[in-house]
Amino acid sequence: MEKVLVTGGAGFIGNAVVEQLRNRYEVIVLDNFSEQIHGEDYKKSYLYQRIKDKCKVIKGDICNYDDLSSALEGVDYIIHLAAETGTGQSMYEINRYTDVNIKGTSNLLEAIMKNKLPIKKIILSSSRSVYGEGMYSCEKHGIVVPNSREVDDMKKGDFETKCPTCGGVVELRETTEESLLTPISYYAYTKLAQEKMLEVMCPTMNIPYTVFRYQNVYGAGQSLNNPYTGILSIFSKLLLKDKDLNIFEDGKESRDFIHVKDVAKATCSALENTSTNYQYINLGSGVNISVKQVAETLKKLYGSNSKIEISGDFRKGDIRHNIADIKKATNLLGFEPIYTFEKGMEEFTAWVKKQYEEKSIETTDDLFERSLNEMKETGILVMGKE
Repeated sequence: MEKVLVTGGAGFIGNAVVEQLRNRYEVIVLDNFSEQIHGEDYKKSYLYQRIKDKCKVIKGDICNYDDLSSALEGVDYIIHLAAETGTGQSMYEINRYTDVNIKGTSNLLEAIMKNKLPIKKIILSSSRSVYGEGMYSCEKHGIVVPNSREVDDMKKGDFETKCPTCGGVVELRETTEESLLTPISYYAYTKLAQEKMLEVMCPTMNIPYTVFRYQNVYGAGQSLNNPYTGILSIFSKLLLKDKDLNIFEDGKESRDFIHVKDVAKATCSALENTSTNYQYINLGSGVNISVKQVAETLKKLYGSNSKIEISGDFRKGDIRHNIADIKKATNLLGFEPIYTFEKGMEEFTAWVKKQYEEKSIETTDDLFERSLNEMKETGILVMGKE
C-alpha cells in the first residue's frame, strides 16, 4: 500500500483528507497540534480524537527539518496542508507566518532534495486570497482586477471595489485561475510564495505537483476556539450565548463557502490523476454569500436572540468579494460540490450544538476579545464609528 504524508493532517481540512485516504493508502500525519486550534491538551481535542486510530500520527513541526525528514521516510505522495491561516493575524504576526508557511515549505522541499526522495506527487493547499480582490468587469474597460481598497474610502463607508483604470463602478465576476495574482494580506503573500516555491523546485526534482486554491472552507470539525479564523465559528459562539454580532463593513461583503468534504474529495482525487499535474485549480462552490446572510442563517438555525449590528468597522487586508470559477476543477476532476450552503449550514449547526452540549466549546470570550484588541492595537482593525 502506498504511503501519503499529510502535513497539518490533524487540522480541520486534514481530518477530512485522512478520512478520504485511509482505506486506499497508508496515511501518515505530521502536525504540531497548535494550541490555537487544539487547545492546551491536544489529545482531548475533537480533531485528534477523530484521526488517532485511523492513521499514523507524528507530533512534529514542519519548521523542524529533522521532524520532516523522519516523517518523509518511505512516503510516495505528499499533501501539504500545514499552515497558519489567519488573514488578520498575519498582518502583525509576520515572522510567525513567514516561519510556518514559507520556511516550513522550504524545509519540506529541501528534505526531499537532500534525501533524494522518490516522491510521486505533491499537492499544495493554497488559497483564493492569492487573487486579491479577484475578477470584476468594468463597462468601459472589460475584465479588471481592482486594487486593494483605500482605507480613507472605507472610513467614509465606501467599501466597494473600483476599476483600477477609471475608478468607475465594477461588477463581480467569477475568478478564473488565469486571473492576476495580487495578494493584499501577508497571509495571501505567503500562500503565493508557497506556490512559486513548488513551481520552481518541483520540476527541478522531476516531481509533479498540483495547487488547489481553496475558497472559504467550512463544516463539522472546524476549530470552535480559534478566534483568528472562520466567521462561522466566531458567530456560532456568540449566537449560542445570545450575544450581539458585530458585522464588519456594511454586511454586503461576500465569500464563496465550500464544504470540507467537497474539498477533501477533490484534493485526494488529484493524487493519481495526471491531468492535474502542474495545474492550479480553484475549489469553491461558485456561489457567493454575503456575511450578513451568513449571520442571519446561523441565527435562525440556532434560534438565537442575538442582535445583528452592522458597525462599519473593517480590517485592513480583507477583500470585498470573491467567487470561484470552478470549470477547471469540473473538467479535470469531474468536480461538482455536493453540499449546498443551506445543507451545509444545517449540518454544521447541528454539530456545533452537540459540541456545545458536550461542553467542547471554550466558554469564555477572552480569546476572541484578545484577537480584536490585538488588531486594534496594531491598526489592522479600524473602527467605523470613530
